[in-house]
Amino acid sequence: MHKKILSFFFIFCLLPTVLYGGDTIKCASTTSTQNSGLLDYLLPLFTKDTGIEVQVMAVDTDDALASGQKGEVDVVLVHAEEMEIKLAEEGYFIDRERVMYNDFVILGPKNDPAGIKGTEKVVGAFTKIRQAKSSFASRGDNSDINMRENRIWAGTGEMPGLMDEWYISVGQGMMETIRAAAEKKAYTISDRATWYTIENQEKLNLAILFEGDPSLFNQYGVMIVNPRNHPHIDYRSSMNFVIWLTSPEGQHAIAAFKDKLGNTLFTPNAGS
Repeated sequence: MHKKILSFFFIFCLLPTVLYGGDTIKCASTTSTQNSGLLDYLLPLFTKDTGIEVQVMAVDTDDALASGQKGEVDVVLVHAEEMEIKLAEEGYFIDRERVMYNDFVILGPKNDPAGIKGTEKVVGAFTKIRQAKSSFASRGDNSDINMRENRIWAGTGEMPGLMDEWYISVGQGMMETIRAAAEKKAYTISDRATWYTIENQEKLNLAILFEGDPSLFNQYGVMIVNPRNHPHIDYRSSMNFVIWLTSPEGQHAIAAFKDKLGNTLFTPNAGS
């Protein structure tokens, strides 16, 4: 803790040298932060405060982490906490901090053919979908959300397979999978921010039918690519980005970001 405080103090001492430096950093982030409009909202505020520009590469979490491991970006903003901690412990990333959270929800046809609404646990909801052989659209892309879905299926005691006609592997991102679910009158799992975003843009015959299980909690974290592995990394500017996101200013900006209906998309929780 004392080392982190001293590190932050050292970086703050350096801030005047970068305020007008016109530095640019590369950030790999998940598609949910980009598609929701959060980064379009936050980054101009960060640039105004620090003079640092941020180039965003919006990809799935696995690709974002891989790009960081390769040194293709300076910093990552992702939602795979267990993997983030593991990679930081292995020395690929440093200065990891929690930033915000939202959650995953189960979407489905409004008439809820499998009757999952009101189910107590998400495993129970998935069990009902499988027993009813109601269509389910999976991202099928080995993304963090896809892995979360697979863990839920494993909890039911039976994984769906290629021979299950009701199970649809889309092999694309979250928005495309939601559209496929609407077209096929299927259930799917989505992060809340992406669902609210597409719901505001398109008329889809889907609704949130299950939510609130603690296992659907979705934590976002930020961490810097280790400059010992990749000396070209702009550590100083990246640290300013981490500091700003977790500062009262950054956290307030995250809390203030809502969709056009006033829905909260992300909840700040730096320091938790």
